[in-house]
Amino acid sequence: MNQFGFGQGGDRGWLQRMNTLTARRSDRPRPRVPEGQRVYAIGDVHGRLDLLLPLLARIRDDIAARGDVDDHVVLLGDLVDRGAYSAETIEYAASQLPSFATFHVLMGNHEEAMLRALDPAEDRSENLWVKFGGHETLASYGVPAAALGEELPPVELLRRYIPERHRRFLESLPDMVRFGDYALVHAGVRPGIALEEQSSDDLRWIRQQFLDHRGDLGACIIHGHSISPEPDIQPNRIGIDSGAYRSGVLTALGLEGDRRWLIRAMIVEGEVQTKLSNMG
Repeated sequence: MNQFGFGQGGDRGWLQRMNTLTARRSDRPRPRVPEGQRVYAIGDVHGRLDLLLPLLARIRDDIAARGDVDDHVVLLGDLVDRGAYSAETIEYAASQLPSFATFHVLMGNHEEAMLRALDPAEDRSENLWVKFGGHETLASYGVPAAALGEELPPVELLRRYIPERHRRFLESLPDMVRFGDYALVHAGVRPGIALEEQSSDDLRWIRQQFLDHRGDLGACIIHGHSISPEPDIQPNRIGIDSGAYRSGVLTALGLEGDRRWLIRAMIVEGEVQTKLSNMG
């Protein structure tokens, strides 16, 4: 026997068990989108309409190249804050989305904070929206610089500059959309809780308990919220928030059948370029 308790020739039964486990892991079928559907998920925009528009143009061309099916585009939330064009992004998402696909816009934690700032019944002392991105959003709506300090401006002032239809649009946003083996949310899900029982708070805000979990989540979760320079591809989830507001890169994930591919819009030498790449 050696120091690990195996015979001189090794424990053949143990090796067989390990080989079986390895085979199961590698042969596990990849999640699938239902037949006849194609899905494009887009990470956190954060006011980068200058990246979103060329990315959507490239998605439109990709749809034309692959053949027309039941195409869906999902914006994973956080349209607002930090970038320069938050008001324009909301206006575009609310009333100007193109017709080449069915669009779904999810609620992000930044939209939630914005809505709370617009609600006179909310406790404003606990709302840090201005400090984590709301300042840029209010500036994009034309709120005077003199009113943009460390504290939230009065609700009456905010509603004077932010159109009521923008508020109604944000209030209508769902937290999740599902396609076959995939569930698309903004932040993630809480492990151990069924997808249909997830709380809005977790779907919009959760981070480490979700990111660190390696077990089953009820579906393969496509999410934003947590920035990574490259797509964060795990067996149970894929994160595609590439930090567009600071990196100048906005990422989309394409899904059809069990196939996956990436489309990115990025700033290169002062100009926006798009790039498509396949995923293994």
